[in-house]
Amino acid sequence: MTIGALTADGRGRLLNDGNQIPLLGLGVWQMSDGRECEDAVRWALELGYRHIDTAQAYGNEESVGKALLASAVPRDDIFITTKFLPGNRDPVAAMEQSLRRLGVDHVDLYLIHSPQGDATWAWPGMERARELGYARSVGISNFNATELDEVIGVGTIAPAVNQINFSSLQYRKALLEACERRGVVLEAYSPLGTGRHLGNQTVRLVADRVERTPAQVLLRWCIQRDIPVIPKSTHRDRIEENADIFSFQLSDEDMRALDALDETGGTDRAVEHPWW
Repeated sequence: MTIGALTADGRGRLLNDGNQIPLLGLGVWQMSDGRECEDAVRWALELGYRHIDTAQAYGNEESVGKALLASAVPRDDIFITTKFLPGNRDPVAAMEQSLRRLGVDHVDLYLIHSPQGDATWAWPGMERARELGYARSVGISNFNATELDEVIGVGTIAPAVNQINFSSLQYRKALLEACERRGVVLEAYSPLGTGRHLGNQTVRLVADRVERTPAQVLLRWCIQRDIPVIPKSTHRDRIEENADIFSFQLSDEDMRALDALDETGGTDRAVEHPWW
């Protein structure tokens, strides 16, 4: 299997370190710590999700951990992602705290949340966390093409993933192509534009044509490009709806129509307005 190739069931991708990432996950950004987050993760696992994405900055790793503990799904079947908050300064020490909050002995993917301060300073600590067995794979988030090259230039291994704000309306084609050339899997967060994209006229027309919801169309656009995607919802019915994206296909015409919605000019930048 070549790097980036789909898994046998077509629902995962092979990373450059030999590990596999599911194409669909649940993101828990902006979920309240406590019952809201616990319920969402529990429902997702019951409905067949096998990828949960959290972060130190979200403040809800402990709730994710409680839901994992309560689930009947074996730990080895669940792909867990968390992210290093650069303000913590030490990726290894921060990872040890994350593992305690999550109640696990390792995560499957550990990302630098942003290139805050400098694109490269945290990478040696990320590699160390991997060497210690705290994370099976390590990567980055919100890094543009130049910053990705800087990390690759100083590291002994390349990032496995670059998680960015990506959708048909943020179709950062140059950044996607830069990741692919370097064997790095691009992963999409906010694929629904935190709900803003659902009312787009073209998205709705495509959804009507294929008899699916706008959310399913936007997620399918990512899946059809073999891009892992982590939609967020705290509603069981929407979590279930978001999972039903493997039973239909968008036509080439529909994909081109969705491609044309890009508002970024096909940029190689990960974000328009950095918050760090």
